[in-house]
Amino acid sequence: MLAKRIIPCLDVKDGRVVKGVNFVGLRDAGDIVENAKYYNDCGADEVCFLDITATHEGRKTFALQVEKAARELFVPLTVGGGISSVEDFRTMLLAGADKVSINSAAVKNPRLISDAAEKFGSQCVVVAIDAKKVGVDPNGKGIFHVFVHGGRIDTGTDAVKWAKEAQKRGAGEILLTSMDADGTKDGFDNDLTSQVANELTIPVIASGGAGKPEHFYDTFKAGADAALAATLFHFRQLEIKDLKKYLKSRGIEVRL
Repeated sequence: MLAKRIIPCLDVKDGRVVKGVNFVGLRDAGDIVENAKYYNDCGADEVCFLDITATHEGRKTFALQVEKAARELFVPLTVGGGISSVEDFRTMLLAGADKVSINSAAVKNPRLISDAAEKFGSQCVVVAIDAKKVGVDPNGKGIFHVFVHGGRIDTGTDAVKWAKEAQKRGAGEILLTSMDADGTKDGFDNDLTSQVANELTIPVIASGGAGKPEHFYDTFKAGADAALAATLFHFRQLEIKDLKKYLKSRGIEVRL
């Protein structure tokens, strides 16, 4: 059995780590490099570094910031935000990223997924999906749409179908964020997670809503291969080592 992964996410705006609720109300959470070093030392399995306004503002993620963070890390680093071409993939990988996350650009140009996978390997390609519940089907399951440009635009695309297409095109992982749960600390959206995980063979990273150790346990039982969080970790409300001990005690395979 593969170990479940705990991934702190560094959402970045104007060169600083930030965190909000439901994608708004951002507040400062510290320096990028200091956070990267902290997470490397405290037992994170990976670190995710996302420039959350890069696409909306028409900017590129600064390779210099990635380089500085990568120097402090000995665990895999995923970088996203404003990635829109194979050349952007190359730039981030050369800067020290192990994986590159694409969101809005993949929806606009799905071929980018397959082009990047062919060039660098599927293991480098993470397709991020920001999903929001828009209704309920006759069986009581949520209906989720894909949102882009920092959660500002509803594409009208079904999130589960898009995840399946992303896998078919060569994505190595899906970073699945519930916009409804984001920053609330009320728990991951396990309806969304299970629907996507049940349809895929590649890893699914659950994101949005972590508030206590039980939430991580629940999302892993729902089918997530990894769980991503920010608020809990950035403001030191939960230590990763303590979380892993808890998960291990409940039968979840993790790297201690």
